[in-house]
Amino acid sequence: MTSVDVCMLVDFYGNLLTEKMLNMIELKYFDDLSLSEIAEQTGVSRQAVHDTLKRAVSTLEQYEDKLGLIERFTNQKKIVEEAVDLIKRDKINDAVVQLEQLTEI
Repeated sequence: MTSVDVCMLVDFYGNLLTEKMLNMIELKYFDDLSLSEIAEQTGVSRQAVHDTLKRAVSTLEQYEDKLGLIERFTNQKKIVEEAVDLIKRDKINDAVVQLEQLTEI
């Protein structure tokens, strides 16, 4: 899983994590600190940081597996982008059909 993927998961589900998990995720993926630096800042061992981060990412992935908000968002974004492209090419009726798909989702 890439850093971008983790950041996207945090955007959607970060508030569902414990404060400790969210803090460590932010230090690792947003502030780009090493495990040692995070351990020093939080007063725990490097191994504890590693375990907490692994658990946090796993928890975020489980939320996405169950709720699918990112997948739904991505699909809706794609439909809107295609509709905008159709509008730019003066295919308004096709764009309307494309956007009507959003009400079905």
